Amino acid sequence: MLQPLQWVRRIFPGLLISATIAMASTFISDHHGGPVLLYALLIGMAFHFLSKDSVAAPGIAFAGGTVLRVGVALLGARISAGEIADLGFMPVAMVVVGVTTTIILGALLSRVLRLSTALGVLTGGSVAICGASAALAISTVLPRTKDRETNTLFTIIAVTTLSTIAMILYPLIAHTLTLPDYAAGILLGGTIHDVAQVVAAGHLISSDAETVATYVKLLRVAMLMPVVLILSVFFLGRSGRAAMDRKLSVPLFLLGFAAFAIFNSFSLIPAQLGDTMSTVSRWCLVCAISALGMKTALQEMAGVGWRPLLLTVAETLYLLLFVLLVLKFAL
Repeated sequence: MLQPLQWVRRIFPGLLISATIAMASTFISDHHGGPVLLYALLIGMAFHFLSKDSVAAPGIAFAGGTVLRVGVALLGARISAGEIADLGFMPVAMVVVGVTTTIILGALLSRVLRLSTALGVLTGGSVAICGASAALAISTVLPRTKDRETNTLFTIIAVTTLSTIAMILYPLIAHTLTLPDYAAGILLGGTIHDVAQVVAAGHLISSDAETVATYVKLLRVAMLMPVVLILSVFFLGRSGRAAMDRKLSVPLFLLGFAAFAIFNSFSLIPAQLGDTMSTVSRWCLVCAISALGMKTALQEMAGVGWRPLLLTVAETLYLLLFVLLVLKFAL
């Protein structure tokens, strides 16, 4: 067993490389615009050779695993039961049904397109919940196949690109349909994949629309824990009797997510600390995606094909249509 200092020395080079790519990606995003997670992924893929290096590999694996789980757990600090309750019954029911049916649709369409159920669940969960962050969290409970990391990175690229397109188009749809600010906020928060892009899209309409959109989006983020927990049970059951005989345990990062959400709901996390935790979470996720990018070869991504892209687009369009129908008949 490695001593603490030896362990730090072992993971430090790869972790430092992942953090450096994360900082470079953040700098590009802050100064030139665009999705920071996509930049981190693409830059990381350019340094794929480092994942084969014996010195860098342990730290890269640590960043793509432990750092990822820490980032997902800290997302819970953004959830507040009070803010979600203020939305009323309709948005809550819409999100629960929308998330559930989108994931089910992904699983069904994956079979029609001759893809794995795991990929359908991964893309469906990413579209339905919170884009790249959900893809990273869901991937941790999927079967450990040779395609898991490739599918995860494809999903991140696809949902980030589609979310950027939605950030531009969906406010135009809200304007064309002359939706009031409350309804426009529900549309944006209930459909756009990434949290930051939801906020940006809401800002294009009004401050009220931005507030509603953010709360609806955080409600979708709150669905992350039950969805990942259910999926972990589902895939454990599919893995055979031997796996079923093992003791089922809740992933620690989900417990952390739930604990932080509860603390924040009871105002036990000061606002400044909550902002710091949100920032750390963002940095952890960017660092993790940088590491995952380094672990994936470009030729592997090229071999994914058009079917997964069609699957992700279909899920995105379904979610948009679902929310529009809810707004038409429930408001």
